[in-house]
Amino acid sequence: MDYLEKLAPIAARHKDVGEKMSQSGLSSEEIVALSKEYAELQEVVDIYNAYKKAMEDKAGALEMLEDPDMGEMAQAELDELAEKIPALEDQIKLSLLPKDGADSKNAIMEIRAGTGGDEAALFASDLFTMYKNYAALQGWRVEIMDMSESDLGGYKEIIMTVSGDNVFAKLKYESGGHRVQRVPKTETQGRIHTSAATVAVLPEAEDVDVVLEDKDLRIDVYRSSGPGGQSVNTTDSAVRVTHIPSGLFVAIQDEKSQHKNKAKAMKLLKTKLYDMERQKLDSARAAERKGQIGSGDRSERIRTYNFPQSRLTDHRIGLTLYNLEEIMTGAGLGEVINTIITQSQAEQLANLDV
Repeated sequence: MDYLEKLAPIAARHKDVGEKMSQSGLSSEEIVALSKEYAELQEVVDIYNAYKKAMEDKAGALEMLEDPDMGEMAQAELDELAEKIPALEDQIKLSLLPKDGADSKNAIMEIRAGTGGDEAALFASDLFTMYKNYAALQGWRVEIMDMSESDLGGYKEIIMTVSGDNVFAKLKYESGGHRVQRVPKTETQGRIHTSAATVAVLPEAEDVDVVLEDKDLRIDVYRSSGPGGQSVNTTDSAVRVTHIPSGLFVAIQDEKSQHKNKAKAMKLLKTKLYDMERQKLDSARAAERKGQIGSGDRSERIRTYNFPQSRLTDHRIGLTLYNLEEIMTGAGLGEVINTIITQSQAEQLANLDV
């Protein structure tokens, strides 16, 4: 396979984008778009340049191999290149994988308590803390959009925006059912209970992704309420926005400001509509993807957290780790996510004709 030929058009596009960025009269939106594309292409071009140089070095070493004075040095270089070139080829294959256009986007993450009552809500809170800490380690920013607390301090539901570099690319495989096995704080007999929470990770929609028209929206306002139904405030600050054509609606009551709640609700509605459209576009490949990692089925149980044995099991790839405490702090979650991403890439490479 001529990898240089495969990557040459990408290198040419990188040069073209660089020249466009130096032009005057560009709008701020054009500058941002070009800068983003240039940075994404730069990674591929760096691999391209490294591979090109390695192949030139190999050709030069093969020529020197016949020289009695240089043969030993040439052979040493060839031995080194024999390891370097295959590694670069693996990087090239990964760079040629079809890109998910949403990978570079921010994400909206929804965590909801499932079966298990108060214990499920406490587990949802633990998952939120795990993701929040992991995000901090990545240099990402977390903003809570809405939450509904349980009587014992957990979350019946919590929705947050995670902003930063390649957020969706790393978090998208977290969608699905998460099961916990542990002794609840409320258990007096020391019995292990099983509870569950669900996680949905959606790529945050930008204004250019979804355009909403006023005629397609119904906006209702009402008073917020907290655990047990008591009034959080005495003004109609909670907002529910319904997209009439699809029947999809979202409700936000986190802020005391109706204006802020409406802004959050509109952002979440756009994201859900964008995700709905993505699902439709992917439906043609649904059967092919069903058995693969990241099938998008959020009802699928993807992971079990067994506290008595300090064991985490990801059922999609058969991964089992015994450092659950570290994972729950967020520090150990990177190993889980990186392993899943690597496995997913391996599946794609197996089906890639390069």
